[in-house]
Amino acid sequence: MFGNRPWKMAVGATAIALFAAGCGGGSEEADSASNSIVIGIAEPQHLIPSNTTESGGAQVLAALFYPLIDFDAENKPFEVAAESVTSDDNKVWTVKLKPGFTFHNGEQVVADNYIDAWNYGAYGPNAQGASYFYERIEGYADLQSKDPDGEEGPQKAPEPKAKTLTGLKKIDDSTFTVTLSAPFAGWKSVMGYTAFHPLPKAAFSAPGKIADGFEDAIIGNGPFKMKGTWQHDSKIEVEKVQGFKGEVPKIDGVTFKIYQDAKAEYADLVAGNDDVQTQIPIESLASAPGDLGERFKKSPASTFQFVGFPTFDKSFSNVNVRKALSMAVNRKEITDQIFLGSQTPAASFVSPAVAGYRENTCGASCEYNPTEAKKLWTENNGPAKVQITYNADGGHKAWVDAMCNQIKQALQIDCTGVGEPKFADLLTKVEKKQPVGLIRLGWVMDYPLMENYLGPLYATGGSSNYYGYSNPAFDNLVKEGSAAKTTEEAVAKWQAAEDILAKDMPVIPLRFGQNNFGHSEKVTNVEVDIFTKVNLYKIEVKK
Repeated sequence: MFGNRPWKMAVGATAIALFAAGCGGGSEEADSASNSIVIGIAEPQHLIPSNTTESGGAQVLAALFYPLIDFDAENKPFEVAAESVTSDDNKVWTVKLKPGFTFHNGEQVVADNYIDAWNYGAYGPNAQGASYFYERIEGYADLQSKDPDGEEGPQKAPEPKAKTLTGLKKIDDSTFTVTLSAPFAGWKSVMGYTAFHPLPKAAFSAPGKIADGFEDAIIGNGPFKMKGTWQHDSKIEVEKVQGFKGEVPKIDGVTFKIYQDAKAEYADLVAGNDDVQTQIPIESLASAPGDLGERFKKSPASTFQFVGFPTFDKSFSNVNVRKALSMAVNRKEITDQIFLGSQTPAASFVSPAVAGYRENTCGASCEYNPTEAKKLWTENNGPAKVQITYNADGGHKAWVDAMCNQIKQALQIDCTGVGEPKFADLLTKVEKKQPVGLIRLGWVMDYPLMENYLGPLYATGGSSNYYGYSNPAFDNLVKEGSAAKTTEEAVAKWQAAEDILAKDMPVIPLRFGQNNFGHSEKVTNVEVDIFTKVNLYKIEVKK
């Protein structure tokens, strides 16, 4: 997430590791420094895996942890720290760990490290940002509690019924099972998310309680370990783990330099003081080809930008009114003129990054056709005024104003863009059913499955269904896809669900994002993946 979706891709900060090894001789230290790189990030919100839901923190965790599952070039899951992940019924999954892995403090990585970390993340009172990723595991509901009279009421929320997930069972030190509350063929992919990393015993001062200071010197099981502690709003340094049992990076260390301003980072990139900037700011896109030459690059990302129609606003209850607004928008003009081709027009409801994507599921409703848009608008008594509300801290004003101008010209009505200071302010108004008009939203996938673009955004009661869309037929197809025995069968159900969205138009698809990144002359083999992370195993310093 995102908004830029603070529940999934926000920006903020916190993290422990109990030791950091120094280099031996002076010449080795110099060699190590010359083979280390600088990557720019925003200040993370958190570094506890179950609480890390934004890109800056996820980039650091990619260095410090070795995941159970990762994804290949086609975004298909494969085992990394896991020896195998198997299931006969898509409900009970057996995870077997590869032998020989240790945490940075020397602890052996065992099944309990995963079970303890996931139980901590799922326990409601711990208020972990990624807690909902465990909700498919049996027993999750019993770990939640709700304040009976709201957050501000005098009564405190009752203790949950349980503190551990019944669906997690240790078989032996290298094996555990995960029982889901319902079958889900895509569970292997879900376990590739950051929330499913393990934590060492040293992370806990008592069962279920993170030790003070752990998050500022975090101990992982990955190819790099913390060097010192997290220097908030400044940097996080990591160095290579000697004798690492997994895939070994070609670099000796990374300084994750923390920037508050993307333009300042770009100036450092051009000057050679930053080796990778994962997203060139819009203001610098025009100059980047000249400044960087072949070092200005693009790669696929999973971002989906859209606006939603709040169901409580009767002005948009007619589907033809919704379709007319969509047809009044010239997506290509906005992506060309505002985003300089750094994003692409969207005419589907799921990203090209996932299996099952189809190029134009929205059909005529997403084609720029001002004549037909005006006709539909008039025939269906569309309102005389439209408002688009967006979060002002996300850099959205320019394209929202451009979109409003297109709507004004095509429909001959008034259109206004209204900025709320923060995304949370916008959501508060939506929750209170205050008049906000169309709602600016965005999504970055958590794992590469169609379901991740459908269930959370459009299912009845979905975690990010802020506009309140509900269609029982859609809900059933998403559930049937999740319960399907094979990914192919699942995709067929999910595609049928997407077809319903094209008929109902609960949102207007606008743009798919891409990574527009740059690197210094010092490094080569630079890749930025669909999760906006630098591939730390491939990047290397030029010899």
